[in-house]
Amino acid sequence: MSRASRHNPTYLQPVVRTDIGDEDDPDTPKSKSQRKREVNALQDLGAALEALPKDKLAKVPLPEKLTDALREAKRTTAHEGKRRQMQYIGKLMRALTDEEVEAIRRVLASFVGASKAETARLHAIERWRDRLIASDDAVTEFIAAHPDTDVQALRTLVRNARKEAQLAKPPKSSREIFQMVKHALDGNSRDDEADQPEAEDDEA
Repeated sequence: MSRASRHNPTYLQPVVRTDIGDEDDPDTPKSKSQRKREVNALQDLGAALEALPKDKLAKVPLPEKLTDALREAKRTTAHEGKRRQMQYIGKLMRALTDEEVEAIRRVLASFVGASKAETARLHAIERWRDRLIASDDAVTEFIAAHPDTDVQALRTLVRNARKEAQLAKPPKSSREIFQMVKHALDGNSRDDEADQPEAEDDEA
């Protein structure tokens, strides 16, 4: 799989028509391979919808019949029953308009973006935790960047985390440092949002 494919799931990629005759002629029929690609893309999109958690699925603009079919697929555990239900979902997907398909893709793309942002946030917390345990200089740097930090509690957790690592004990203190860093970074994010000036209402 290419790097582009890993970052851009197939079900989010638009189908580009490159194998038909006159692009400007609306009466030019699609080739068999083009129709197959479009069908496969819609089947992938249906599978992506079926895999969504219920709370995210509820945010996707879908016809009621398709929503019901996806819920039924989630409830179906038998292999053959699942296969038939996914075929039915594929049929319903093919009945959607281009505008409906594009709206679905936009929402799914927003989920992918949110997931990447959350992953980056967790990695940032992990990096801080590892630096704090490894270096007293990092502790000083963190305290300077986050003055509301309970300095004594942080230094105690760092000492305990180092002892746990040396003695091969469960990383209880390391997990507590993670939560402390998470709280500090989340607090900064909320402060940044609060500092943003409110948009003034346009005069009538």
